[in-house]
Amino acid sequence: MIRLLPWTGAGGKPCYVLGDGNGYVSRMADDIESIQLGMAGDLLGHAAGLLADRKVTGAEVRFLASRLAESLREVKRVAESRGARLGAAELDPDRNRP
Repeated sequence: MIRLLPWTGAGGKPCYVLGDGNGYVSRMADDIESIQLGMAGDLLGHAAGLLADRKVTGAEVRFLASRLAESLREVKRVAESRGARLGAAELDPDRNRP
């Protein structure tokens, strides 16, 4: 199975790993995806608080928007990777994974 990794290579090109999903790189990718998703949740909480503040500056909102866009790219990559693996699992009835 080919897996899209949660990081990019030189020039922002996608990185992949080929394997059964149990190797070192796959476990590291699982850990990084978990961190990325957790950070996205934290950022959403921060965004809600910042946007509720009537004294927020334009620079703060732009910085927030930049971080939200970065986080959205990461979450999108996680979703694409997991969606592709779900599709591969559906095609392979011998896999015992959800």
